[in-house]
Amino acid sequence: MAREYHALKSTSLEAESGYAQPVQKVPERVRIESPAFEVMTDLTRVAAVIILAGDTVDEAHRRMIQRGVRLLLVVDQNRKVHGVITANDVLGEKPVKVAVQRGVPRSEIQVRDIMTPRDALQVLEFDDVSAASVGHVVATLKAAGRQHTLVVDRDDRGRQRVRGIFSATQIARQLGVAITTEATVRTFAEIEAALAR
Repeated sequence: MAREYHALKSTSLEAESGYAQPVQKVPERVRIESPAFEVMTDLTRVAAVIILAGDTVDEAHRRMIQRGVRLLLVVDQNRKVHGVITANDVLGEKPVKVAVQRGVPRSEIQVRDIMTPRDALQVLEFDDVSAASVGHVVATLKAAGRQHTLVVDRDDRGRQRVRGIFSATQIARQLGVAITTEATVRTFAEIEAALAR
């Protein structure tokens, strides 16, 4: 015997309605010996913030502000990663240099013109990160002279995929270190000074 179903009551969508987004629960405070995962943005729990290579640098900056991030994954229409673009790329001298070289306004500069391409990126393996502490990640970022690094694993077909992101700024925040500048060297000096106290 077939069961009867009744229609659910519907209502209007209210003005200013947002939408649900995945949230990763990270500890507010960590120690240098805490597991590295506690400071990694896990892309299986938090949606990656992406941009296309053909989008403008201004659009990349707007997206960073809107989503509260300082790094975007640059992807193609098939969501394959082609590189990254950071706030330092967008706000630094790269867009101005490219605009001057090409004789075009800054507003025409595209993400592809200033991004760090995939083949120039060094990434960490998920298995290595799983055995690491926050201190290992800080040392890795410092040695590379970078604010961010990507973590990769393998999907169910064995293909490499970006699984997570480490950010020096987020690590400093979770360690309880006040960051006053975005300069990489200064960030790590502040982390080390705070940890030495």
